[in-house]
Amino acid sequence: MVGLSLGEKHFIQGGIAQDIRSDGRKRLTYRPINVETGVIPQANGSARIRMGATDVISTVKAELGKPISLQPDKGKVSIYVDCSPTAAPMFEGRGGEELSTELSVALQRSLLGGKSGAGAGIDLSSLVVVEGKICWDLYIDCLVVCSDGNLLDALGAAIKAALSNTGIPRVQVAAGASGDEQPEVDISDEEFLQFDTSDIPVIVTLTKVGRHYIVDATTEEESQMSSAISISVNRKGHICGLTKRGGAGLDPSIVLDMISVAKHVSEQLINKLDSEIAAAEAGEDES
Repeated sequence: MVGLSLGEKHFIQGGIAQDIRSDGRKRLTYRPINVETGVIPQANGSARIRMGATDVISTVKAELGKPISLQPDKGKVSIYVDCSPTAAPMFEGRGGEELSTELSVALQRSLLGGKSGAGAGIDLSSLVVVEGKICWDLYIDCLVVCSDGNLLDALGAAIKAALSNTGIPRVQVAAGASGDEQPEVDISDEEFLQFDTSDIPVIVTLTKVGRHYIVDATTEEESQMSSAISISVNRKGHICGLTKRGGAGLDPSIVLDMISVAKHVSEQLINKLDSEIAAAEAGEDES
């Protein structure tokens, strides 16, 4: 937990009420966002995102597997978050393990929809090679390098950037396999299919402090929150997932207003991320 004096708490709360936060931002303004791609050469795709002092890395590893029997026409994606003990004192011991699990579950809900796959921001059907027999399994691993608030949004952005950087090897399926036989496949070392990220949402967390809510909260601001709602929104403005933190309840009308604000903010965030990812990819190609 962040130890703040009574005066510091009043300063943070008063600034948010007046729409002038401690670092000079308005309530709905993000900190500077920096994107690097291809930071882990051994992975199929990777990216590093910095939002202010919050610093996270995401990698994507693709392996061939078998679809589950209940969803033979879909591939599989798993997301795991590791909160490094060096990122923040609160991550040492069980605190880091519990937050890692909480963030992993929240990202699964935000990006993969329900258990049926309904509302998924990642198109799992695009990962199928042979229906019912062969699919791509994507293992998305995230590392929190430094934490200064708004981890879920930063991790969601890092996953989006890492998937933009991901190349899936082209697979040739040998003809002749019948019935329950597993087809033989040839995985190309030279040809890669770019992963389509056009419908992958961004996550916008609105943190309620006093009577107002803010985006991209710092750790100090989060320590003063009564509750927070994280909403994943795609380019079309569709809601892909929603999670809530904090013990205070929220009136349904406030939740609807927060969703409306998140949709508006998500447009700016998607445009900013797209331009940063494109610049990072161009820089990677030049180097």
